[in-house]
Amino acid sequence: MLHRRVQNIRHLFGIISRNYVANLSGTSKHSCGWYSTGFVPTELPRKLKKFERKPLVRSFNELKREARLRKRERQKAHEVTLQPPENGLVIKELIPVAQKVYAARSILFSCVSKVVKSIAIYSCSLCGEVHVGHPPHKIRTCDVTGSPASKEHGWKRGGMESVLPLVESFHLYDRIGRAVSHNEQLLVDRIPAIVELCVQAGVNIPEYPTRRRTFPVYSVAGRIIDFERRFPKGDFPGKDVNTYGFWENISSKDKMSLDLLSEDIHAVAVRGMEAWEILRSGALRLMEKYVVQTCGYCSEVQVGPKGHKVRNCQAYKHQMRDGQHAWQEATVDDILPPVYVWHVLDPRGDKPLEHSLKRYYGRLPAVVETFAQAGAHVSENYASLIREDIAVPEVDEEKWVV
Repeated sequence: MLHRRVQNIRHLFGIISRNYVANLSGTSKHSCGWYSTGFVPTELPRKLKKFERKPLVRSFNELKREARLRKRERQKAHEVTLQPPENGLVIKELIPVAQKVYAARSILFSCVSKVVKSIAIYSCSLCGEVHVGHPPHKIRTCDVTGSPASKEHGWKRGGMESVLPLVESFHLYDRIGRAVSHNEQLLVDRIPAIVELCVQAGVNIPEYPTRRRTFPVYSVAGRIIDFERRFPKGDFPGKDVNTYGFWENISSKDKMSLDLLSEDIHAVAVRGMEAWEILRSGALRLMEKYVVQTCGYCSEVQVGPKGHKVRNCQAYKHQMRDGQHAWQEATVDDILPPVYVWHVLDPRGDKPLEHSLKRYYGRLPAVVETFAQAGAHVSENYASLIREDIAVPEVDEEKWVV
């Protein structure tokens, strides 16, 4: 009797499993009463409240375990062999990746600056939400201090800084040296974090000199021992350093790539979309080896194995930390923040997106949406966000939607 019940349970479990897999693959549309095109909808990261901390890349238990191991190793007076880049040397296999990322950033900057001349960019003057395309949407999501009771956005014309927000980091001459102190914050240059990541990964930029070691450093009882001279001959830190901003500091190579772009907006958008994909994938690959730190409560980023000591955090309970940042491991979204905007199905239409139909609209990063409206093809990586399998009803048809 019991054996027969076990067989029945196994048989029912097998039927449920096959129907579930069939629905996920899109081969069966009616076996479980719902339709699927193979794309599982992806929810965007929830907007954090002021008192909430960013989600950790690794759990607290894993971080505590690593801290206990490091403390145990420091108590032993023996040498620990470090692997690059922890020993000060660059990873030779990732130098071409860093060069591609740096070149893709230049191409992306040139393409965006050319496309935004023909695509309207709007930014809310209160909450900072971005909309790509004309006219701006009517979705009432402005919920900040000083916003109207109707939660309608106060739109103003934006630029490429709204599509590509700037994330800066202190430039380190020696990435494994001491951290930047609070008194040195005006003496150390701040450059884009993605550029600093490429510099530490092996890209040589004359404007931002960095120390390249030929011999590794050693760790003895938790202390870093460096047998090289502090400043090798012919290496002058701070020489020819330009402290310009990201949008004003355009090298001759960037200007050349900007001039060589054709007048065809569609070709420019396609090239920019490829550069965006190369930039994201390359940065993700570099960050697997080169650690980047971010504050858990604000948008501050520091490329390197540890964060700086500048007390300029104004986020939640910064008084308890004396203005210091709560450093944790960063993700690629911290150095290349994707500003999500509402996806416009018909860029040539004159009807704005309605608030009552917002659950049928998709979301895309602002850069991808800008190139998509210029004619570039959106890759399948954003298929779950763009929600092309959902037909947007008219306003008078919403009540008939099941």
